[in-house]
Formats: sequence, structure tokens, C-alpha cells
Amino acid sequence: MSQSSNNKSALIIIDPQNDYLPGGKYPLWNMETSIKQIIEAMDRAKAKGMSIYFVQHIAPEDGPFFQKGSEGADIIAALKKEAPDAKVVQKTYADSFEQTELNRLLKAEGIEDLVLCGMMTQNCITHTALSKTAEEYQVSILADACTTVDEMVHNIALAALSVRCTFRPTDSL
Repeated sequence: MSQSSNNKSALIIIDPQNDYLPGGKYPLWNMETSIKQIIEAMDRAKAKGMSIYFVQHIAPEDGPFFQKGSEGADIIAALKKEAPDAKVVQKTYADSFEQTELNRLLKAEGIEDLVLCGMMTQNCITHTALSKTAEEYQVSILADACTTVDEMVHNIALAALSVRCTFRPTDSL
């Protein structure tokens, strides 16, 4: 997705995959609301000319979910439809930068600000936000466009992140 020449921000949507949906191998709390918020964030990002990235976790074939080539590992169709030209970066670790091309792609676009949202607040969102590589960027999190196993774990993770990241509501994007 092209960005405007003066926009140095990117929306990074972490692990928006089918296995987290109801009926998937590891359904998460509050998915319907989170998906709605992510779509709103995508709409706002597109209107501002921001780049949009999907980060897709791929597990080994014997992994508990997100197995390579499985429907569960696919990006949620409603989100993919919203931004069909978004770049997809595959990862195998919780940190979206670890052994991926994400940092190279962001640097190639001149990105300076990252806006994170997606799944597993206490795991992949946290590991990405606190990554050594993320220190090169201004990082904010759309807390209302993130989810995990339950509300308590989500809130604990956000409290832990508050010392290093800023939070913003989706409608401020």
C-alpha cells in the first residue's frame, strides 16, 4: 500500500488469524469488538495514507494452532478484504521483528511511528512493543483494538506496557 510522502506512520495488525475466532483452535475473548475496532483503525489509516501491515504467525505443522498451510493460520477474511494490498509479514516468534522482514520494510518506507493492534495483548503485542528493534520507533497501541484470552489478562498486559508505550483510542488515529 502506498503512503503519502509526509506520512511516516504504519498500522501494524498482529496475528489477526482464523484460529482466534469462535470455532477456531484457540478462540479469544472479545473478538467481535476487536475486529470492529481493527476495521475502524484500518479505515482511518487508509484515509491518512498510512501503510498497513498484517503480521501473521506461522507455527510448525505439529504446533497447537496456526499450522503452516492451515485455514486457521489465514488472516481473517473481513480484515484482509478491508486492506487487500496490505503487506503480510510472517513470523515464528512472539516478537514481530524477530527473524522477519518487518524492520527492513518499515525502514524502506521511512516509517518512524508504529501503531500496534491485534491479538494476544500479553504475548505478541507486548513482545513486539518491547522489542529491542521497536526502540527505533515511536510506538503506540490501540488498546481498544487488541484482545487476548480474557479481560483481566488484557488489562494486566496493558498496565505493564504503560511504562514504555503510549495508548490511544482507535477513534484518535
